[in-house]
Amino acid sequence: MAKKAARKPAPKSRGKTTKVVKKPVRTTAARPRPKSAGKAAKPVKPVKKKVVVSRKPAAPEPIGRPLITAEEKLYLLFKEDYHARQIFEFLRVNTVGELEQYSAEQIIRILSAPVRNTVERIRARLAQNKRYLRNDDTFAREFLMRGPD
Repeated sequence: MAKKAARKPAPKSRGKTTKVVKKPVRTTAARPRPKSAGKAAKPVKPVKKKVVVSRKPAAPEPIGRPLITAEEKLYLLFKEDYHARQIFEFLRVNTVGELEQYSAEQIIRILSAPVRNTVERIRARLAQNKRYLRNDDTFAREFLMRGPD
């Protein structure tokens, strides 16, 4: 805050009166401002485009030394997991090494193929008898149009 200037005492009257001119005092009170004056537009930062650099995929990090051999019998390793043993039996694999030849997607595709084929046979048999599963009427119509195979 600025200090107020001390006023000079008025000169003693000697017959003539003199006018004392007061200087306007600056106040620190805020003046009313227009609404847009306080909100200056923020400078817009230029957006940098990300440069896509194609990199070779990194080689997977080794997970360490295997704790079991490739000749380990799956039956012994999964003796408490009945469902896993059923999958091994379906795939006709007996050792860890044989199982490692399949990817997870391959196993799922192989296991789901008989189910998909069976559902297709069900749909065809129903369509032959002019019946269909829920929301499957388009398949039944198309099947009847092309005739039984």
